[in-house]
Amino acid sequence: MARSNRKVVPESRQMLDQMKYEIAAEFGLNVGYGGRRLAGADTEFGSELGEVSDHSYGQYKGWGHLTSRENGSVGGEITKRLIRQAEQHL
Repeated sequence: MARSNRKVVPESRQMLDQMKYEIAAEFGLNVGYGGRRLAGADTEFGSELGEVSDHSYGQYKGWGHLTSRENGSVGGEITKRLIRQAEQHL
């Protein structure tokens, strides 16, 4: 069965993108936001929240240089947080 990345609520894209970059910063992953490094990213607790990569990603922008595990950890955390929010609102 084919998967679709179509959003049920298109207006949620901005919120999900913001959440994605916040989680990446918490995990200590060096990704750019819109071609820029995420300003004010707080990575102080990244090692406590998940495995922090020791790669030197200074020149990279975007997500392509990260491993599948690193990208998957961000997606998994987004899912956990969305489920937690949904359960709190029930």
